[in-house]
Amino acid sequence: MGKELTAKSFKSGNSVALRLPAALGIKAGGEWIVSNEDGDLHLRRKPESPERIDVSGFAGKAPGIRLVPREDFEERPSAIAARKAGGGA
Repeated sequence: MGKELTAKSFKSGNSVALRLPAALGIKAGGEWIVSNEDGDLHLRRKPESPERIDVSGFAGKAPGIRLVPREDFEERPSAIAARKAGGGA
């Protein structure tokens, strides 16, 4: 177990807050999972969620690639008529 320090609790609105000493090296803004086991508080750093990649800018970046036709739904009659009118197969 590491070095033991004293932390103070105080009322903040309708909650109770715990002020942690800066000597712990915890950065502000982090998220923590708190559990109460037999009156003892346990803190664990919340795992960071993986960053999501924005793929909206990829459209049109690979010329010559054709989309695979979807077969999981029926095509609308208006889309079929438009395709036939445009000369597509």
